[in-house]
Amino acid sequence: MNFDTYKTIALPSQGIYKEKGSRFVSYAFPVYYQEEIKPILDKIRKEHHEARHHCFAYMLGQERVTWRVNDDGEPSGTAGRPILGQINSYELTNIIIIVCRYFGGTLLGVSGLINAYRSASRDALLNAELTEKTVNEYYEVSFPYIYMNDVMRIFKEENIGQAEQSFEIECRILINFRVSVKEKVTKRLERIDGLKYRYIETR
Repeated sequence: MNFDTYKTIALPSQGIYKEKGSRFVSYAFPVYYQEEIKPILDKIRKEHHEARHHCFAYMLGQERVTWRVNDDGEPSGTAGRPILGQINSYELTNIIIIVCRYFGGTLLGVSGLINAYRSASRDALLNAELTEKTVNEYYEVSFPYIYMNDVMRIFKEENIGQAEQSFEIECRILINFRVSVKEKVTKRLERIDGLKYRYIETR
């Protein structure tokens, strides 16, 4: 990976795998914060309340160091780890994969479970649109209105994203740009009299 790009999925996707009567229904969702995880899990558990297990794995952050696996009652290492293995094989992050198992009456054994959860996860990813995104830094910028043209010229030339604009005597704009251009952008902004910027987050 480049230091300011990462691979993830563009939109939610689904997959399925069947083995000896058991059905493994899989879901992949793009996520960015741990706070997003529980509502997604609650939604899937509610939709598949008759499933015996709701196993999952997720990976967060461009550096791919924040992750978790959950076997939800399956033998240790047979569900969450194979799901995570598929996330790792595609080198993805900012993603959660959930696999709901409907038990078909026949035990699959450890190797059978590992294969089933891996295959269901892979199917969800095969049906997903993979995308490469940039890691951006987000700032709040404020400046006197008289410097509007100077500020906007920088935004245009440096391809800076903008949101939540407020143009009054004192202008305020939320901006974002790639981490790799941070030094160049902030140096140009600092040359404008009265301009202030406040770091918000990196994602």
